[in-house]
Amino acid sequence: MTREFETASLEWLEAELQDTLDEDIEIEFSEPMLSMEIRKVYREQHPEMLDRQVYFRNLLRLQAELIKVQDWVQHTGAKVCILMEGRDSAGKGGVIKRITQRLDPRVARVVALPAPNRREQSQWYFQRYVPHLPAGGEIVLFDRSWYNRAGVERVMGFASEDQVEQFFQDVPEFERMLVRSGIILLKYWFSITDEEQQLRFLMRIHDPMKQWKLSPMDLESRIRWEQYTKAKEAMFKRTNIPEAPWYIVEGNDKKRERLNCIEHLLTRIPYEEVQHEKVELPDRKYNPDYERQVLPDELYVPKIY
Repeated sequence: MTREFETASLEWLEAELQDTLDEDIEIEFSEPMLSMEIRKVYREQHPEMLDRQVYFRNLLRLQAELIKVQDWVQHTGAKVCILMEGRDSAGKGGVIKRITQRLDPRVARVVALPAPNRREQSQWYFQRYVPHLPAGGEIVLFDRSWYNRAGVERVMGFASEDQVEQFFQDVPEFERMLVRSGIILLKYWFSITDEEQQLRFLMRIHDPMKQWKLSPMDLESRIRWEQYTKAKEAMFKRTNIPEAPWYIVEGNDKKRERLNCIEHLLTRIPYEEVQHEKVELPDRKYNPDYERQVLPDELYVPKIY
């Protein structure tokens, strides 16, 4: 009986995996409009990309662990704050998508703030970020964060050197305060090479489904590659503190980037598996006098497929 149960369980898991792979492949299918020439160039530049089956199986395994993290965060009231930084097209959005893909959006939420308005520009710099910090039982991922001041604002001239210097003086203590308040603070920088960014920008230019990702600011960042590099180096030097160190994720291979980041993230959160009571599906109650009403046809979505 046990062996039959194990066999049935394995068959069910395999079917579930295939269903999950279909879902992930749909998400992963991100180059539908690329020309064959661009695809060929990309494959030639990435001859050792991680095998798709290896990637998906490990992604599913890691996402199962992330669900355990979510349960632990809810159970203990922990507060987790993850900063995702990096150059344009470095892949941080893809990592965030895979982290949150199977999590409860009421527990794990993504914060991607627009450029500050005039009122926010007059506030204490960190003020607009504070309301988005996690409360007990929450995981918050910042898709870009207060480190905008050390990067784009500095390079593009949106912040003066005095403002940047004030930021560098303030941010270590600000982050120490967050850690002292009980927040688990993780800071990731996604790193790609000059050549890889150029290739990804070209892919976006030639892909109608990705052109929206290219803004004038992105194109300007391409021109100022070296300035961004110097800004990044200064940021690491001034803000890599023991209480909240930086972690660099190499991102030329997107699949490895995602797996490596999630694998590392799991080691930085002291979660434990939370035991749940066994869930049993209750019997449905039937009312013999109830008759289901027939709804008019115009309420239904047409069955085109």
